[in-house]
Amino acid sequence: MSLPIYLDHNATTPIERGVFDAMVPYFLEHFGNASSVDHVYGQNAAAAVQGAREQVATAVGAQASEITFTGSCTESDNLAILGVGRSLSEPGHFVTSAIEHAAVLEAFRRLAKEGHAVTIVGVDEHGQVRMDEIRTALARPTALVSIMAANNEIGSLQPLDQIAGICAEHGALLHSDMAQMPAYLPVDLQRLGVDLASFSGHKVYGPKGVGALYVRRRRPRIKLDPLLWGGGQERALRPGTLNTPLIVGFGAAMELARKQLKRTVSNVETCVSRLRTRLTAELDGVRQNGHSIQRLPNNLSLSIEGIEPLALMRLLRDSVAFSASSACATESVVTSHVVLATFGEGPRAREAFRLSPGRHTSLADIDAAATHIIAGVGRLRQMA
Repeated sequence: MSLPIYLDHNATTPIERGVFDAMVPYFLEHFGNASSVDHVYGQNAAAAVQGAREQVATAVGAQASEITFTGSCTESDNLAILGVGRSLSEPGHFVTSAIEHAAVLEAFRRLAKEGHAVTIVGVDEHGQVRMDEIRTALARPTALVSIMAANNEIGSLQPLDQIAGICAEHGALLHSDMAQMPAYLPVDLQRLGVDLASFSGHKVYGPKGVGALYVRRRRPRIKLDPLLWGGGQERALRPGTLNTPLIVGFGAAMELARKQLKRTVSNVETCVSRLRTRLTAELDGVRQNGHSIQRLPNNLSLSIEGIEPLALMRLLRDSVAFSASSACATESVVTSHVVLATFGEGPRAREAFRLSPGRHTSLADIDAAATHIIAGVGRLRQMA
């Protein structure tokens, strides 16, 4: 049985064959511990880790010394947020938005339980943060602001350079979850003025189980308390034996993303445009969610009048793989906090779902997926 057409690249991406091939020797021949620098096995591993660090840094406009490897983007988010909070000598004030990833929101909930104050700013109907609310929040001395660069559900981009300027004026650090960015948009951390940034291996056609945290090195120095304690690896920010094969794969994937960026963007933009054109031309009541221009080029978030996304997903599970903006729990279906913050309670939020083609999605895939979706919507409307 053939697999369904995969249109869920904002959730995860397939690993590139070249990336996998780069990893294999570090599982088999070069299996040394990167901290065992007294012999050639450890030296080979350490050199591979350093090479990957330089690849990641080059891809995001940073210095290699500013990159710390972690086990995931979630860990990177936690290390940035909890690390700043726990480094303070007294409770501080933190700011984030209502549409952040759970890795960010849950970290701030933990800080709130530990006695810190957290302000959550809202977003407009395009899913972009309200700048006036950020300015108002920063009237109070603030340790850290965390705003996602590109939303994984509705695709909207945030004006990070403007937010960075406001943060700098008020002496606040700026962190951003940038997991969705490197595969589809250029990233230049120096230009953006971000102080901390989190990245993910499996969102850039690399392996799962590896991430990175960018920590700006220029003065004033950023103080972070580690989440883990141990042998002092990664400048004691993330102790533990380095996972050399995954780090090598992450570096290779980031380098490939940088080199293939124009080709990737051209393909996903063409795919999204064709898919949107077909669906809006052949179905009534289709609305695009998120900003119409300032958005991830591979993200198409839609609400179709009268269509429950989970029902459409189940109907098409053998034909097209995509995500609803509802998280299905064991006993209930809860509408995503992202679309609720953007649209409020109502049909548009409940009907939102996401289609996200990728680097290797073909126009034949798009045409077939559109045909399946159009037919599925028709069946559901007939049943209703």
